[in-house]
Amino acid sequence: MAKSRYEYVKLFEQADNCLRNCWIVVRLDGRCFHKFSSQHRFQKPNDERALSLMNYCGKVVMKEFPDIVIGYGQSDEFSFVFKKSCSLFGRRASKLMTNVTSLFSSSYVFYWKNYFSDALQYPPTFDGRVVQYPSDTNMRDYLSWRQADCHINNLYNTSFWALVQQGQCTVTEAEKRLCGTDSGDKNELLFSQFQINYDKEPAMFRKGSVLLWKEVEESKAKKCENDHTEDEEYKKNTTRKRKDVIVQHIDIIGNNFWTANTKILSQ
Repeated sequence: MAKSRYEYVKLFEQADNCLRNCWIVVRLDGRCFHKFSSQHRFQKPNDERALSLMNYCGKVVMKEFPDIVIGYGQSDEFSFVFKKSCSLFGRRASKLMTNVTSLFSSSYVFYWKNYFSDALQYPPTFDGRVVQYPSDTNMRDYLSWRQADCHINNLYNTSFWALVQQGQCTVTEAEKRLCGTDSGDKNELLFSQFQINYDKEPAMFRKGSVLLWKEVEESKAKKCENDHTEDEEYKKNTTRKRKDVIVQHIDIIGNNFWTANTKILSQ
């Protein structure tokens, strides 16, 4: 590369390499998504189309960056965990964050039409951050925190919108009604007043979405020569295995998930 007298400006760049042997988490959050969801008429308290779009964008990101061992999404946020041995972009935090954020954001716009019939009113924005966790326990606790947050927020939102949509409460009245209530109070309110069993609500709303690499079987039609007629051909289905990103709506706080997916922590 040709050099010039201006090249000294590179000295002002600061090193931001992530520490070795640490889990690297890139978390994205929708910016001003309360306004965005209102203007695009998202269904309340949950819009399955919007959540499915987020999940698809998460799959796009994981397929582009195989060093991501697990993803977790809920509401307007998504977290991606890079394996401890990741060497992508020299472990530079700014590179990891900007690549993940830009791909997720562009995918959200590009695939919007696959989930919504109405056109985008304006471009969505996602901010990103990088957090490093030195131990497996720290990383697990981070994901547990995000799933617990999903439960707390969704239980509140389900109760709030039941009061507004079915209970004819104003926004202010609903907020006042829920002020100081715990999870038991909200569950009781939903069941006694609206006959809603919160445990029967869709798992995607209650638990969020977990993205994992799994081995899946794929059937493919293959043309083969027919043994009985030399000139004729027929199609024969063949099966092969390949790794793909799947979406599950399951508990990741307890030990069962990690016992069943030991490969995640071994990377």
